[in-house]
Amino acid sequence: MKMQPQRLTESAASTLRGLSQEEAAARRAKGLGNTMPVKSSRSYAQIVRENVFNPINDLLYVLGIALVALGRVSDALVSVGVVLLNVAVSVIQEVRAKRVLDQIALLTRPRTTVIRAGQEQSVDPGDIVKGDVLLVRPGDQIVVDGPVLSTERVDVDESLLTGESDLIEKRPGDQLYSGSFCVNGSAFYQAEKVGAQSVAYGLAAGARAFRRVYTPLQREINLVIRVILLVAVFLEFLMVLSALTNTITFVEFVQRSVVIVGIVPIGLILAIAVAYTLGAVRIVRKGALVQQANAIESLSNVDMLCMDKTGTLTTNDLELIAVYPLHGKDEAELRRLLGDFVASGSVGNVTSKAIGASCPGQQRRVKEEIPFSSAHKWSGLAIDDEAMRGSYILGAVEMLQPALSAEEIEQLQPQVEEESEKGLRVLLFAYSPELVALRDDDDRPKLPDGLVALGLVILRDQLRPEARKTLQQFTEAGIHFKVISGDSSQTVAALAKQVGLSDSAGVISGLELAKMGPAEFAQVAEETTIFGRITPQQKEQLLQALRDRGHYVAMIGDGVNDVLSLKKANLGIAMQSGSQATRNAADIVLLKDSFASLPPAFREGQRIRNGMQDILMLFLTRVLAFAILIIEILVIGEFPFVPTQVSILTFLAVGAPALVLAAWAYPGIMEEKRKQQAL
Repeated sequence: MKMQPQRLTESAASTLRGLSQEEAAARRAKGLGNTMPVKSSRSYAQIVRENVFNPINDLLYVLGIALVALGRVSDALVSVGVVLLNVAVSVIQEVRAKRVLDQIALLTRPRTTVIRAGQEQSVDPGDIVKGDVLLVRPGDQIVVDGPVLSTERVDVDESLLTGESDLIEKRPGDQLYSGSFCVNGSAFYQAEKVGAQSVAYGLAAGARAFRRVYTPLQREINLVIRVILLVAVFLEFLMVLSALTNTITFVEFVQRSVVIVGIVPIGLILAIAVAYTLGAVRIVRKGALVQQANAIESLSNVDMLCMDKTGTLTTNDLELIAVYPLHGKDEAELRRLLGDFVASGSVGNVTSKAIGASCPGQQRRVKEEIPFSSAHKWSGLAIDDEAMRGSYILGAVEMLQPALSAEEIEQLQPQVEEESEKGLRVLLFAYSPELVALRDDDDRPKLPDGLVALGLVILRDQLRPEARKTLQQFTEAGIHFKVISGDSSQTVAALAKQVGLSDSAGVISGLELAKMGPAEFAQVAEETTIFGRITPQQKEQLLQALRDRGHYVAMIGDGVNDVLSLKKANLGIAMQSGSQATRNAADIVLLKDSFASLPPAFREGQRIRNGMQDILMLFLTRVLAFAILIIEILVIGEFPFVPTQVSILTFLAVGAPALVLAAWAYPGIMEEKRKQQAL
């Protein structure tokens, strides 16, 4: 069901039709388009430049020129030729990988809804022009700056811009900023500042721009290179002393300098960059798009996998199983009221879609609306219509209980528990006969007092067919997992049991967590497997607690309520069908929502890391052997190599084996062979 804000300010009503296609094209031609020059990956020029030119390569080029000037052309050709051969291989591999990744990234680029000639259109953010009217729904990323037009309030999360996680209420005339995202409500807003003119452009662009983030393995390699560089400097110092004392000629000094410079394994930095890029290509072919370079290594380090239930263990679809009327209502009457309720709301979600598919209804006159939120877990409509009058509420039974009488709670509880234990989602539909305010004096959602229960709504999640096998693979691999959901603990536990989770797994609710101190909270986070009725803030706190206890945590989510926890995790994973904000916050996106693509992706990350560790050992062995041999021969007085010999030896003894090691590397953690076998 599409969300359509209806009430507009007088000045906004005339602009709601938006621009025509001709007007939009004219403004784009004038340079008023939302041009975003920031790239998500390195350009071809950057790839070539960073592979061809680096401190060690540059020094070898200079020494090669010196050899040519001294008449040692063959030495120069071999020394520089091997460098250029390695450069060519690296550039070709990385360019091919870039093409594949850029094509996939283009297909998964978020879209935005714009109003053109009175019609909704889904367009690329780059097609927006100044003056366009846009429609934002829950989970949508706000892509340009501009004022709210409709009178409906909308709650946005500006944490990507400000670092503050509190929701910001926006009303007509308030500014929406690019980089924030809609959490509750819906609104039309007008593009006022686009492209580089937007207030948040600098911050948002910086977040999206390509950044070389050094992973733990890269930092280890940098340390090794620095140590070896010190060894090379010491050897070169000995060469300089020999030249100054006329022990060796200038030609011999240049030849030996080429050999000494060649022992510095600067190619390791390029090797790991290429390995990560090629790994990202292999992973995308298995169904997962890598959005951050360090996600490759993060995959290999994960020991705790946290996931939301909806959209992860289950598909993002619900099916209405049954409705149980209360207080003398018959089922037909209850279905009519439910149908009218969801048809009258401006905010649609999977729950309203499932109810609407089985309970057709008519749109009624709405005086006030409270959209569903993961914070309060209910939605409400104050309906002022002859056929249906009162304040109607649909939400989680536990959240509506404070507004019910003790007798009604006692009457509902047995059936609620029975259905929840089957893994079904149970909602309560209730109302107040009077039109009462659904917000308090601080404009926060407020349940009406004295609600009357109309009936229970029973919905069923569809389990992903691959969920059981996938979780079994993770369990056998020694990777622990936790299910963190906004649904009731009983429902989540029942579904977890269906995917093979042990009956002995600990279960706890968000209401219980809220009463705990920090120490007890951290202990429960470690020991409990299933968490129900968890708020987005609690989900974030759970991940932080796990990280504080030394776990390397991955989080899988799809909804806007998962954004905070995805940012808190060491590795954020989103579903392709998830909200724009969730996909943008994630390090990895599962294409086609394929949960089964995770084990191969984890295995690929482990394979790449293990291959790079083998290559590192190979380089170190070669450098140590060369350094010891050179020092021993210096004592004797004869240098063991000429440039031609060392270049060929380096390629045959290190370059070629390194390529083979990278290709033949195995997955799994070396100390835990069972992870290799399980995944």
